[in-house]
Amino acid sequence: MTSSSNPSVYIFDSHAAAEEAIRLLSQSGFDVKKLSLVGKGYHSEEHPVGFYTLGDRVKTWGGIGAFWGSIWGMLIGPAVFLLPGLGVVALAGPVVSLLVGALEGALVVGGLSALGAALSRVGMPNDEIIKYETALKADKYLLMVHGTTAEIAEAQTVLGH
Repeated sequence: MTSSSNPSVYIFDSHAAAEEAIRLLSQSGFDVKKLSLVGKGYHSEEHPVGFYTLGDRVKTWGGIGAFWGSIWGMLIGPAVFLLPGLGVVALAGPVVSLLVGALEGALVVGGLSALGAALSRVGMPNDEIIKYETALKADKYLLMVHGTTAEIAEAQTVLGH
């Protein structure tokens, strides 16, 4: 087996484009449990009130449910955090446990946000972290592909990147 790699990260301008990429990967047979999605939220008059998970399914109330509902069921560990410097951020996939670990370990170092610290834990260089945080602040979406080098290459082929 090929060793595990840092996640490969794709930036999408819209929720619809990120969702389409997840659907393409799912249809190709890629294990969607190895995908993480991070986005700042929702453009709605509604505000998130709360959510809870039931296994791999998520129940929501408010704007986030309508916005993320169609893809949350496909990804594991959905969560919503209020992160200083980024605001309300919705996440799903392996990145959630990385973020929780960074928050619990108070691993927010070198001026990085909690999300930046989580990405730093998997060996992502600071210049890339800054690029991804800047994209999030501009209301873009990050799709992270976790896995072995071969799995990441497979995802790159499917997504055409």
